[in-house]
Amino acid sequence: MRRLLALRQDQKLTTRHVRVMAKSLEVTERTVWRWLAAAERDESAAAEPGARAQSKDRFSVTPEVRRLLALWKGNVAAVHRELIARAARGEGEPPPSIPTLHRAIRRDLTPGERAGLAGGERAARKHDVFLARPRGWRNQVWETDHMQAPVLVEVEGRARRPWITWFTDCATNAITGVAVTPVHPSRQSVLSALRSAVLREDPYGPFGGLPEKVRVDRGKDFLSKTVTAAFDLLDVTVEDLPAYTPHLKGTVEGLNRAVESMFLAALPGYARQPRPGKRPSRPKDEALLGFEEFTGRLLAWTQWWNTEHQPAPLRGKTPLEAWQDDPTPLRDVPATDLWTFTLEDAGTRTLTTRGIRFNKRDYVGAWMTGQAGIQVRIRFMPHHDHRIEVYHAATGRYLGPADLADQATDEQISAVRRARAARSRRLKKDLQAVQRERYAAVNQPAAPQLLGALTTAQAEAELTQAAGTSLSDLALPDLIPPAAPPADWRTPPSLATRTTADRPVPIQPEPAPDN
Repeated sequence: MRRLLALRQDQKLTTRHVRVMAKSLEVTERTVWRWLAAAERDESAAAEPGARAQSKDRFSVTPEVRRLLALWKGNVAAVHRELIARAARGEGEPPPSIPTLHRAIRRDLTPGERAGLAGGERAARKHDVFLARPRGWRNQVWETDHMQAPVLVEVEGRARRPWITWFTDCATNAITGVAVTPVHPSRQSVLSALRSAVLREDPYGPFGGLPEKVRVDRGKDFLSKTVTAAFDLLDVTVEDLPAYTPHLKGTVEGLNRAVESMFLAALPGYARQPRPGKRPSRPKDEALLGFEEFTGRLLAWTQWWNTEHQPAPLRGKTPLEAWQDDPTPLRDVPATDLWTFTLEDAGTRTLTTRGIRFNKRDYVGAWMTGQAGIQVRIRFMPHHDHRIEVYHAATGRYLGPADLADQATDEQISAVRRARAARSRRLKKDLQAVQRERYAAVNQPAAPQLLGALTTAQAEAELTQAAGTSLSDLALPDLIPPAAPPADWRTPPSLATRTTADRPVPIQPEPAPDN
């Protein structure tokens, strides 16, 4: 534009120059002539052709307007009404018109700032620019995360939203391991998913092996003592990402979004399905999937993702093809060693004739015959208190498993659960305990298994406590009157009225006279 202005001042500007400029800028010739006229009046207009002329009285966004935008979630009309109300109370100058206010907000605020004031930091992050990491090689970096599925699943007669824990390889976008729990996940879910991710034997292969690094997001389950100890023993580096930075583990976050839009949204019981009416609600006649069926469908979708789906970053390849085309050697761990590494250490105990005492319970095994008196070391899976693994304290040699002795039957466990539910309704204090029920994470379709073994003695003690008191304690002494005494007895009139005459009285033999 400055060149056209110089040609016009030298009287060398032709219509051809204007036509070429209009064509290059994709505007009309009349628009170019108007810009030239504005540049003759103000040379600063030549730097930004078509920009609105600035003036001292032009309205700009103030800190007060920014605060009101955040207060009203980006609603400009509400901000305008608030400014008018404040001006009427004498708290400021009258605001400009709504179109002027809109222009000022679009001019002075970036799209990210407008989105952040309306929807918060997560909405503003959608307008940021992020650098993409290089793809790397297989098993260089894994990412892991928990995800609560937005699908209601029937778990023992109750509708619950299960949790998914998985590991994904950043280089190939392959899902290396997955575990599903009916309720809140724990470190046991992480260890179960880790075992399925590392093992390459059926049905987990061919993906797996030990990664060089695993990215986590400050989750207490991923940073627990048991999980971090397992990673240390497996020689895997754990990268703890800062809080509220999901873009730093974009591979697993993208998987969380993909599984919902590509799979979970089509399942019955989808919780985010738009429904008619004032409030979103699930139809009462909707048939929900069982936990076992949901797990089977999820694992089938995982298989499809790894073997048939072609993510855009892989440029036409499936995760399986990208994995097989990568010549990077893999580090494998035997299944028995992996099970040992993912157990929690409980210290040493003495094996007695009653077995091993752990957490006020006795554990026994067939291999203990003739072993009483030795020192052993106990390792166990978190929340799986029905079995422990026993090692020799001095040599570290694996001796065998030990199961809980005198374990309660299914009927006793069901009775205890009913008593617990009744006490919860009566006292209204066990809601938090009910929410903390833990289920075992699974890697294959299976019925949900509630963790927390119960002994026969514990079941009977809890049922007795739930019943309140025994029936003998509740009996009233005067409820059934005593029988009438024999006729030759001298009974006070006050007691004779409290006896029952029609009850037979047993005849007691007279005592022998003393010689």
